[in-house]
Amino acid sequence: MCPRYEHAIQILGKRWTGLLLDALMSGPRRFCEMTTLVDGLSDRVLSDRLRELELEGVVQRVVYPQIPVRVEYQLTEKGYALKPVIDAIHAWAEQWVPPPALAQEQLVAIAIERDECYHAMIVDCQPEATHADF
Repeated sequence: MCPRYEHAIQILGKRWTGLLLDALMSGPRRFCEMTTLVDGLSDRVLSDRLRELELEGVVQRVVYPQIPVRVEYQLTEKGYALKPVIDAIHAWAEQWVPPPALAQEQLVAIAIERDECYHAMIVDCQPEATHADF
């Protein structure tokens, strides 16, 4: 395996990273904006991901010395170079990933089908009753 590819996947494959990159593609964002945009993302994980992306040179932290201090995060040139990747994931998802409500319905249908198969299997495995059993 190519070490560069492996490192890229380690960076980009972490939970929430793709959503953060997507949020930053449209321009600089403040910390609180990103927690609002990415539902379910905790402050601690957001802070960790931003720090990791900053260390990789993908995100830049910009501090505006005013009162109160304002901090924004923006993509670097290296970060914006990921736009075709993010766009390709969007296109793939549109074609192959069902909407969340539909996906939930499909999971319920699969569970019901499996449950029915399980019950049918148990019934099929029961020994036939004979007259001697009564």
